[in-house]
Amino acid sequence: MINPPTKLKRKAQRVHSILLRTYGEPRWTRLDGVSELVATILSQNTNDNNRDLAYSRLRARFPTWEAVRDADPQAVIEAIRPAGLANQKGPRIQAALRHITNSHGQLSLDFLADLPLEEGRAWLTSIHGVGLKTASIVLLFCYGKPAFPVDTHVHRVTGRLGLRDAQLNADQTHYWMEALCQSGWHGPLHLNLIRLGREVCQSRTPQCAHCPLRRLCDHAKHHTP
Repeated sequence: MINPPTKLKRKAQRVHSILLRTYGEPRWTRLDGVSELVATILSQNTNDNNRDLAYSRLRARFPTWEAVRDADPQAVIEAIRPAGLANQKGPRIQAALRHITNSHGQLSLDFLADLPLEEGRAWLTSIHGVGLKTASIVLLFCYGKPAFPVDTHVHRVTGRLGLRDAQLNADQTHYWMEALCQSGWHGPLHLNLIRLGREVCQSRTPQCAHCPLRRLCDHAKHHTP
């Protein structure tokens, strides 16, 4: 069982509080589990605008997820082409929809609400092409589970802040951040860390001098005059 030191938990609390003061309480659109799963698969290796366009085109072309599941694969690929990697994502989405149907007799993931976090995560990641990040997004934002999704922004920012060991990879950081967070933090802190990573703590040119967390950040201490 992961048990971060108390000092680091206090640091995480300060980070969370400062980001809330800086950015406010983030809001997100709540989708059903299947819709979130499809949208997250579409988001892989692309930006939000391309994902949203591909998702809108898919929903306009097919009235139900059952229709997507049973459609000609090429029609699905054409609908989601703006998201990139359509030849991979189209078959992956259809296979996931078939997996859900075959396992539970209907296209719904609402059974995840009654499963403990680890059981739900294990079930979702058993689907080909669904990794820890995708599973955590579905479990957190659709079913309120205390999962902590880790994308490239979250992984980079938590490393620079010193909220995790520098040797932890993205998958390991999921579990570490879950243990570091108190109840109710997971969604807001995840989203605010992403915003910080996009607007301030960029990969190549972090704006340390303008960062609201610079006094807490290990990286900024060594790179800010």
